[in-house]
Amino acid sequence: MDATGTGRAGPRRARWAKAAGILGFAGLGTALAVAAMEMAATASAVPYGLVPFVTSVVLVMTLPDSAPARPRAVIGGHVVSTLVGYGMLAAFGPSPWNAAAATGIAALLMMATRTLHPPAGIDPFLVVNDGLGPGFLLGIVLPGSLLLAGFARLWRAATAELARLSSSRSRSRAGTAEGRSTAPPRSGP
Repeated sequence: MDATGTGRAGPRRARWAKAAGILGFAGLGTALAVAAMEMAATASAVPYGLVPFVTSVVLVMTLPDSAPARPRAVIGGHVVSTLVGYGMLAAFGPSPWNAAAATGIAALLMMATRTLHPPAGIDPFLVVNDGLGPGFLLGIVLPGSLLLAGFARLWRAATAELARLSSSRSRSRAGTAEGRSTAPPRSGP
């Protein structure tokens, strides 16, 4: 029962409950995606520091409607950035200065190709600083970004369906609580 004694919770409380549910799903999705990433890193004996997706997971799960969270940006941003790293490594060798330059160039190219995904800025930094070979792109970056984009798409569809079901159930309860029938009106004689 609410403060007015009418038995109806106010719209503000309903909005807070919905926001808490959305935040809970975003947190749960983030935790599941990071756990899957950790399991894959352990299974493949890749050091966690070379798996550049934790910040990507947080971005994709918490801001799914933002441009950097779209599949084109997640996949393209990581691939473009990694390729820039390889170019800088081949041209100038490993060094902190070259890693910094590669990260800046990667940011520019991600903007130019409309694949801006800020977490992908770590990729050229890792490639140049650690002298990483093509296995980083083919074994970590490409499959990881594809899996993340796929997981995010599935998670978003599942949470949208849950939100739809929750919303229709809330409307149904509200109509019944106010004495209105939730059944469709009959037509005919």
